[in-house]
Amino acid sequence: MSISTPFIRRPVATTLLSLGLVLLGILAFNILPVASLPRVDFPTISVTAKQAGASPEVMAATVATPLERNLGRIAGVNEITSASSLGTTRITLQFDLNRDINGAARDVQGAINASLASLPSGLQNNPTYRKANPADAPIMILALTSKTLSRGQIYDAADTILGQKLLQIDGVGDVNIGGSAQPAVRVELNPSQLAHYGIVLDAVRSAITSTNANRPKGFVEQKNQLWEVKANDQARQAADFIPLIVSYKNGAAIRISDVAQVQDSILDRHNAGYYADQPAVLMMVFKQPNANVIETIQRIRDTLPTLQQALPSQIEIHTAVDRSKTIQASLREIERTLLIAVMLVIMGVFVFLRNGRATLIPAITVPISLIGTFGLMYASGFSLNNISLMALTIATGFVVDDTIVVLETISRRIEEGLSPMQAAITGAKEVSFTVVSMSISLIAVFVPILLMGGIVGRLFHEFAMTLTYAILISMLVSLTTTPMLCAWWLKSRQIKQMRPELLKIERSETTPISNSEMLLVASDDEYLKQQGLFGRMTLLYKRSLAIALQYKAMTLIIFIFTIGLNVYLYIVVPKGFFPQQDTGVMMGSLVADQNISFDAMNTKLKHDMAVIGKDPAVDHVMGTISGSQMNRANLFLALKPLSERTDHPDQIKARLRKALKYEAGTRFTLRPVQDINVGGRSSDASYQYTLQGDDLNTLRSWTPKIQAALSKLPALTDVSSDQDVKGLETKLIFDHDKMKSLGITQSQVDSTLNDAFGQRQVSTIYNAMNQYHVVMEVAPEYAQTVEALRGIYVQNNAGQSIPLSTFSTWQAANTSLSVNHQGLFAASTITFNLNPGYSLSDATVQINQAMNLLQVPSSVRGSFQGSAKAFQASLSAEPLLILAAIIVIYIVLGILYEDFAHPLTILSTLPSAGLGALIALVLFNMEFSVIALIGILLLIGIVKKNAIMMIDVALTLQRQQKLPPEIAILDASVLRFRPIIMTTLAALFGALPLALGRGDGAELHIPLGVSIVGGLIISQILTLYSTPVMYLYIDQFSRWGRRKLQHIFPAKSLSLKK
Repeated sequence: MSISTPFIRRPVATTLLSLGLVLLGILAFNILPVASLPRVDFPTISVTAKQAGASPEVMAATVATPLERNLGRIAGVNEITSASSLGTTRITLQFDLNRDINGAARDVQGAINASLASLPSGLQNNPTYRKANPADAPIMILALTSKTLSRGQIYDAADTILGQKLLQIDGVGDVNIGGSAQPAVRVELNPSQLAHYGIVLDAVRSAITSTNANRPKGFVEQKNQLWEVKANDQARQAADFIPLIVSYKNGAAIRISDVAQVQDSILDRHNAGYYADQPAVLMMVFKQPNANVIETIQRIRDTLPTLQQALPSQIEIHTAVDRSKTIQASLREIERTLLIAVMLVIMGVFVFLRNGRATLIPAITVPISLIGTFGLMYASGFSLNNISLMALTIATGFVVDDTIVVLETISRRIEEGLSPMQAAITGAKEVSFTVVSMSISLIAVFVPILLMGGIVGRLFHEFAMTLTYAILISMLVSLTTTPMLCAWWLKSRQIKQMRPELLKIERSETTPISNSEMLLVASDDEYLKQQGLFGRMTLLYKRSLAIALQYKAMTLIIFIFTIGLNVYLYIVVPKGFFPQQDTGVMMGSLVADQNISFDAMNTKLKHDMAVIGKDPAVDHVMGTISGSQMNRANLFLALKPLSERTDHPDQIKARLRKALKYEAGTRFTLRPVQDINVGGRSSDASYQYTLQGDDLNTLRSWTPKIQAALSKLPALTDVSSDQDVKGLETKLIFDHDKMKSLGITQSQVDSTLNDAFGQRQVSTIYNAMNQYHVVMEVAPEYAQTVEALRGIYVQNNAGQSIPLSTFSTWQAANTSLSVNHQGLFAASTITFNLNPGYSLSDATVQINQAMNLLQVPSSVRGSFQGSAKAFQASLSAEPLLILAAIIVIYIVLGILYEDFAHPLTILSTLPSAGLGALIALVLFNMEFSVIALIGILLLIGIVKKNAIMMIDVALTLQRQQKLPPEIAILDASVLRFRPIIMTTLAALFGALPLALGRGDGAELHIPLGVSIVGGLIISQILTLYSTPVMYLYIDQFSRWGRRKLQHIFPAKSLSLKK
């Protein structure tokens, strides 16, 4: 009795079990989380420290380096980078994929605490950290606008009310607020008035600091009463500072208003933000690593109405970017693709079976298998995402295969005269081993994927496991529900006794078989002619196969040629990492001359945003300028839905590049936001090449040379560097001997200069909900040129005011606008995009060749980072991955068949599949990406199923009926021709909607569908002939090997016989 018999004889129990499986799957489907991709983010933490007025070099040396030394000691850190700009240092730590983000955060805080003693005292606050990757694109952007409130007031509400609450939402990693700064009282000094009154800057700062205080004063207690002691020592707005006394001259009080203009303003006036054509404060929300984007955004949406009520009524909140919309649209598209695949597969079955009742069986079992898979997905903690749904779409062709094999065998038995019940029991028993071997060997394909490391292995873990679950459930359903339905649903219809007596003739293995004899075996020509078009196809195949078996050498030559063509195409086909997605959002930057002023940059940004906003594919555009890098504006473009545009992001970028005509020294870069991001360093383009050096000066001298060389490469465009060393600086040269004689110390000079030009935060205003600062500097109108230094006075130890020009001179020079580190070494990163028609593999080859030609010194080392680095790792692993899949399949097949030789017959089908996939990619001008690689791995599993169906029957006929191998393989090939064609077309129909998809998110699965469809078409044509030929050659080799072993080990000869 086979495993299927109890289920066939108990239809009610089998039906209820299937129904229970479906109900569990439906329940799991409704509670499965929804996401764009599986959880593949590297645990990433960014640390930020600020010191107003500090140059990039000072921030790098005094802040970044001490922090990096301690943070670099944390276990599990695989990448540490830092970027120091004017007044700001940001350090990004990327951990191993298996590192717990919360445990890593505790270690980061400990490292920060250990660094405090080494950090400068001028930091505004202790360094802080966020569990977010600054290189990621924001998942949501909120634009806050108002017709009546100032940007400072809007920023205050955003920071105090919205920002704090958003950070408390589960899944939110960081909230960056741009477009303005925190409200502050600005004291803008008049150097002429200070000189007139003989007051130095330090005196003004001391007056503000000492007068504006908010310290505890205790309480007064008397018997039963207690009084708190309070005073008017806390200034809260500009008007409170105006009457403060700075000094006295001739008995008259000199107040701040006499030497400065005091106003309510913002902390850093070098900030601007725009939403469409309106001034705005932009709140960019970043997710935590591995947080679910859709769920996080939904929580934000649920919270926004309450937060809106807490905001001033004059502020409007606009949802400028919402990544969940495009993610949900792409999921709806892949779900629609899945349904189309199911319908196509069922239609294909009907075309071949030409029996409505028989077609209803796969129409029932396929949904059972797919729906049941949702239950195992939920139990494994998976989500409904583009990858898992893509796996289910592909699984449609797989799960119907098992049903087709069982159904076709039972239908054939019914046609031979058996009752449906007898046919179901006999047919299920006959093919049970075939079904199990096909399923297990197919699952074996996924073992190398499950063992893959890095981001690719993590990304496709859900893909492989989802397919495995679907195949296992399909195997069980095909051996239980399918034969039960056949037994109770199909009708008896005897057409003709199928097995002719020729199949039972006994021949010795050495008896030659003529061509005419080969044409008679397997099935009756008259019967095949009765079967219409498909019967005539089978007859044509039988006759052509007989000819191919007569000319085995020619077929073998074609097989060898196929292997060689595979190798050639793999070498020449363009290779990439992941297909570029159209997520509906693009981000980029506008970078101007490094010495541009804030006002000029602001004007340029508004002009360019107006041009971009007129593009027909752009819905709206946002832009910000921050004070740390005034020559750079960040841009975000929200594109119109795909239903309202036909342009791809590359086309939009090319069109905008023409519309925005720039003078020399200005560059515009733009790239589409991707769901898959690798690396922790923000960049202007999609790919990064990082230079590291032991000596900063050597690195700075070679970076522009390398950048210039890479700019000339045909594969690269938008080549730029984060090394900005052409900013203008005024370098002061001190006469230290004269300073000593005048009683002036270096710290006094530095402090005075910081007072004048550093937007120094000299005091704090305490509020019930927030803390604000008092900022002091020389008024902007008096600091337009370096000659402003002549109006600066330093107070010596004797209290005298000494002009700065007395003991110093100055000269113009260039300075760096940012200093970057990677792995504790000085680093500069060259970023680039790809020109149309070039792949990432072309770019990496050209870059490596250019570096060799430049003869860069050994002290400067270059390496790819981010996606380019992950691409190189995946590229080197691809041949090993394919080889590992082949080895695993061979081992599994060898175990199943208890044979060393004929698993090679089954594996001989693989070159034709690979050839078809590569040809399809070349014809459709697609890169060989990780997605295409997964398609080839799936082809390994699909195509070998055809060979298994042939080999199973051939070995049975050869071993049990003692048929010669030529007749056995011919009979098996013709007998299994119909199920082979049906299963191949089922797999093809399952992949075809993926290949033809054009909706949201289609870019990710098109290469998978194209590679599978191409591989199936070519392999179907070739393997129908090459597999029988290889069977004969390998069988001949196997018999020769056994004879040799019998001569060497006579005592073991009996055990070696089949």
